[in-house]
Amino acid sequence: MEDQMKKITQGEEIEGLGKDDDAFLGDYPIDTVLIRHENRTVHDVLRRIEKGSFVMDPDFQRDFIWQEEKQSKLIESVLMRIPLPVFYLAENPKGQMVVVDGLQRLSTFQRFVNNELKLKLPHHKELFDKKFQDLSPKLQNRVEDCNLVLYVIDAKVPAQALLDIFERVNSGEPLTRQQMRNCLSMGPATRFLKEEAHSELFKQATGNSLDSDSMRDREFVNRFCAFQLLGSESYKGDMDDFLAKALVLMNGFEPVQFEKLSSELRTALKNNLTLFGKHAFRKHVPGKESRSVINASLWDVMSTWLSCYPDHLVEARSDSLRTAFSRLLEKPEFIESITLGTNQVNRVKERFSQTNVIFKEVFGDLSN
Repeated sequence: MEDQMKKITQGEEIEGLGKDDDAFLGDYPIDTVLIRHENRTVHDVLRRIEKGSFVMDPDFQRDFIWQEEKQSKLIESVLMRIPLPVFYLAENPKGQMVVVDGLQRLSTFQRFVNNELKLKLPHHKELFDKKFQDLSPKLQNRVEDCNLVLYVIDAKVPAQALLDIFERVNSGEPLTRQQMRNCLSMGPATRFLKEEAHSELFKQATGNSLDSDSMRDREFVNRFCAFQLLGSESYKGDMDDFLAKALVLMNGFEPVQFEKLSSELRTALKNNLTLFGKHAFRKHVPGKESRSVINASLWDVMSTWLSCYPDHLVEARSDSLRTAFSRLLEKPEFIESITLGTNQVNRVKERFSQTNVIFKEVFGDLSN
């Protein structure tokens, strides 16, 4: 099937996400996938990390999780002059190098050279429990002079191609697209996503259904921001690019703009809770007690439209809106637009157009 109807997270299932995890580099012109090759010593790379030229962001991928025995074996390999696997980096718009593959290895070098790691090498008694400062000058030089082969993905690579490359080369824990976006666009925008996704109101409105470790919760906030700021009419069929553009825009925001966006999102969350309670952002029929899975496409339209109306107005017309929404869920074309091929332009236009009709029917031209 071209698009997945459901995605499995560590939490609950999610419906209506569309395709976000099939990497087909043939979709991109050959000359747009720009990767250059560099050779740098451990000393040079660590110096650049200290200067902030390399992004070593634990919030992006995971906390540093290698056991000390595994870290020690890496240093042992360097001391024995065993060649290391290549490292993949992605250049961000600021000119910084984002570590795509090799975070654990670079963190190990950093810890060891900073004397935070004691070698656990029982088969090398002369090295056991030694820190970097305890090594002979000859062995210290061997570590710092170790040549690292770096492949750098150019900042001009299209967003979707970059994320596809990310998935192909990363040898650690599988990463979600949002985790990748979080690193590549790190700044005020990603901090905003984190703060909003961790709010009690967001958790209540989404029924605690969105996994935080995989950043699925931040992805939903990202989707709201994209449709709210860029508008559904600007969507061109590439959800990765659409979400990335929103983050780039937001990274240039002033505090007052973030305050306004936060207020709009929270208005949307409150209104959806008022109308639907535990069924918010889920397909349901009146009187049905069991809760369906959360639907990302319903989230897009219901969070965006219901950010426009003050809560007192929504509460006053809640019965009419619930009735109109129930009729909408009986329309096959609308159900298809939030279930099948949901990232296609025609599906996005369909669901925004259909929901716009019911809001105009219930509220007329009234909004904030």
